[in-house]
Amino acid sequence: MGFRKKNKSPPVLSHEFVIQNHADMVSCLAMIILLGLMFEVTAKFAIMFITVQYNVTQILDETEDEKSEPVNLYQYGPKDVATVFFYLLIAVILHALIQEYILDKMNRRLHLSKTKHSKFNESGQLAAFYLFSFTWGCSILTAEDFATNPTFLWEGYPHTHMVFQVKFFYICQFAYWLHALPELYFQKVRKEDIPRQLYYIFLYVVHITGAYVLNLHRLGLVLLVPHYLVELLFHASRLFYFSDENKQKGFTLWALLFVMARLLTLTLSVLTFGFGLPRTENQGFSLAEGNFNVLTIRMTCLAAICLTQAWMMWKFINFQLKKWREHSQNQASKKKMVSPKSKPHKREPARGGSANGVVKSEDKTSPRARKAKAS
Repeated sequence: MGFRKKNKSPPVLSHEFVIQNHADMVSCLAMIILLGLMFEVTAKFAIMFITVQYNVTQILDETEDEKSEPVNLYQYGPKDVATVFFYLLIAVILHALIQEYILDKMNRRLHLSKTKHSKFNESGQLAAFYLFSFTWGCSILTAEDFATNPTFLWEGYPHTHMVFQVKFFYICQFAYWLHALPELYFQKVRKEDIPRQLYYIFLYVVHITGAYVLNLHRLGLVLLVPHYLVELLFHASRLFYFSDENKQKGFTLWALLFVMARLLTLTLSVLTFGFGLPRTENQGFSLAEGNFNVLTIRMTCLAAICLTQAWMMWKFINFQLKKWREHSQNQASKKKMVSPKSKPHKREPARGGSANGVVKSEDKTSPRARKAKAS
């Protein structure tokens, strides 16, 4: 891990060397791109990595009394790949900083097992990202009319132009979820955890790419914000659970909000793809205009969202059943431990038998005592 003091330095360019120093290596690459801005020859290439591309200046409708100022809007294009790559490097650096200066210090205090240690790191990284994205997304929604006016999701489609905050938000989303792929190697994620993490990374990348490329960024942003809130609550609750296993109230609130978020996602998706987009004026398919308002694409998007929500609900139900069985087993074991042990009954001496090593007659008379010898 970068930024870490190491007692032994592994061989150069070995796997352990790359893992320990990957943040430093990525930092050097990012600095090289930034230094490219200082020279005229390389500035036009370096700026493609750092700044948001495809800006378009528009002037809103002018009135007789007021003159509108020009507004900078943005479109998407192939140069966005370079921008995503640069901010992917920034995400790797921030990942290493959070791991080194926050999560590792907390792990030393908690003394977690290897399994809990891995889950704690995963939840810590995701909680930080979800908090940042949720706060940023809420600020965009309050500035725009996405949340107050539901018809804004499909009116005027195709939405080929974005404000700077919306486009930069999507660039950062791509950068973070793509940076999670090399982090599986850098963080030495266990083999049994890799498929699970690949599943949700793939789902995030596919859905965000679909919203971005199909000019559905308004719907994508509205659906991401409540989803990130639910995920933030889950991972924050898991962090508190690892610090103290008695703190489980957050999971109850998460379960309630999880179901509400799934219903909200399905409602807005059906409303947009089933009722909103089919009634807009611009119908048809055109790559040049960015118009994808045809029945096949609408139904494909709606089916993808519904299948994803169904899969998430299936995983959620299985998770709740597993927790319920574990809770029932724990309660049963506690009852066995707490229940008073049955007191041993005094054994009645059997007739003609013996008690305490003393042979007794059937009429319960003590054996005849020996006569004392005469002195």
